[in-house]
Amino acid sequence: MDPEILDYPDLQPLIALHGRAQEELASATDDESLRSWHSRYLGDKGEVKLAIKKVGTIPAHERRGYGQAVNRIKDSLTEAYETALTRAKERALESSLTAQALDVTLPGRPLQRGRLHLATQTLREIYAIFADLGFQIYRSREVESDENNFELLNMPLHHPARDMWDTFHTTTPGVLLRTHTSPGQIHVMRELCPEPVRVILPGMCYRYEAITPRSEIMFHQVEGLAVGAHITMADLKGTVTAFARRLFGEERTIRIRSSYFPFTEPSIEVDVDWPEDDPNADRLTKGTGWLEIMGAGMVHPVVLKNGGYDPDKFSGFAFGMGPQRIAMLKYGIDDIRQFWANDLRFLQQF
Repeated sequence: MDPEILDYPDLQPLIALHGRAQEELASATDDESLRSWHSRYLGDKGEVKLAIKKVGTIPAHERRGYGQAVNRIKDSLTEAYETALTRAKERALESSLTAQALDVTLPGRPLQRGRLHLATQTLREIYAIFADLGFQIYRSREVESDENNFELLNMPLHHPARDMWDTFHTTTPGVLLRTHTSPGQIHVMRELCPEPVRVILPGMCYRYEAITPRSEIMFHQVEGLAVGAHITMADLKGTVTAFARRLFGEERTIRIRSSYFPFTEPSIEVDVDWPEDDPNADRLTKGTGWLEIMGAGMVHPVVLKNGGYDPDKFSGFAFGMGPQRIAMLKYGIDDIRQFWANDLRFLQQF
């Protein structure tokens, strides 16, 4: 420090502080000793901070010169400390590299590969099968009107069939979260009429139900729809048989049972036989040897008419299934909640 450029008569204590600090800094060679030095001189209770606080006791006519001197000491020591700290880190790194040489030929840590969710895998498998059968994918909205979700599907207001679906209603009257993918039938028919239709309609559905090992408030569905001239129950049977055998195995046998759905007539349930030697057979089939995989039927004339087709000239079939249920049946999963738990112990098995 050059005392001639500072307007303060007694610089000796500050010059002594600066010199002592520099000598000690020169002997501090590692990180620990450097930080100890910093606390002693530049810390909140260090000598430089105490010297700065002393400015209030200096006579007013000398205060400016004292302040300049102590601030220059602080700046000088701070810069010297940072330089010394950088050099100490460089020496430590060089020492570490010398003592623990890095073998750059070692292989890196393997990255864990991600994978598709089981529900997505099942959906893509279903898509591929129906694509081979000539079906296109058609996506429709998840927020629906009451008219599309119920009325146009042959379920007018107060129809008892509505009790089959516990519904999430919105604050807008007549607007709800779709309870099934069947409203997509109305959308696709009105868009393509009078052309033939052969589509599957995948998507999320929502129902106000208790969450249990067998039910969830949201789940995937895949709806299928074929409309054209002279489509019969034989076409429906052939389609679901081809699908089931592609998905579960060529040796599978299909069983069709009568059922009821308001938007199909006649309506059926489709079962597939399950190998008796499978240790999970009794649990999956409840001892019957048959496993239900979907509901289906011939499109109801009222639904065809609401879609824009003349039921006297056109006919069609529809079917619906749950990909999560398909996956549960195929892989012996007994709790549907696992699909939404994001538990890697479950997901990494598939």
